Amino acid sequence: MVHLVEHQVHYLGRVLRLGVGDRFIALDGQGAAWIVQLTAKDTGTIIEPLDRPSELPVALHLVIALPKTGFDDIVRQATELGVSRIVPILSDRTVLQPSPQKLVRWQRIITEAAEQSERQIVPTLAAPISWTAHLAECRDRPTPNHHFLGVTRFAAPHLLACPLPPPTTTHPITIAIGPEGGWTDTEIHTAIATGYQPISLGDRILRTVTAPIVALALFAAIYEQGTVKE
Repeated sequence: MVHLVEHQVHYLGRVLRLGVGDRFIALDGQGAAWIVQLTAKDTGTIIEPLDRPSELPVALHLVIALPKTGFDDIVRQATELGVSRIVPILSDRTVLQPSPQKLVRWQRIITEAAEQSERQIVPTLAAPISWTAHLAECRDRPTPNHHFLGVTRFAAPHLLACPLPPPTTTHPITIAIGPEGGWTDTEIHTAIATGYQPISLGDRILRTVTAPIVALALFAAIYEQGTVKE
């Protein structure tokens, strides 16, 4: 028997419009998933385990400078695309200062998106951290050629032209996306000195809410299709 909490009841009943007898995916967040049938508004019965693999062969970390609006969509779509960890960044041009309630909301959106897309794990949401502090953590845990920095108006190869870690890597791959207005020159050069590889996502300037989705979609396609360029 599966017992649903209030926000799950709301999501299944009000958002997905499921009723008694309908089925949904339940996750434990650690790799196990089950097909569950609703037996009442707030309870369900496990029908069978879900064994179909749905995770990428590599761990993708999204490091994203908080935009003024649209972060709900970013965490939802990043989860659907296979991200394993989201790190909100307070950069020099960040305006939003999220409250603890926002973090709870974003984690709930992540959980719902993981269930909707039938993932086997629920991505983690880190506490917001400054760009300087994040780079200090990178220096403490170096992983060569695993950190990519999305830039604009800066000479950088396209992501598809960059050597990438093999799918057998045990280290996460990190893509960092800047805020509205982009990273400052100081932020870019400090990141490069820390080991970040600047990359382009194309000839057009993408919005902060668009760029991470493009980057993650490219990574997912590369690793799911086995077309890694080493």
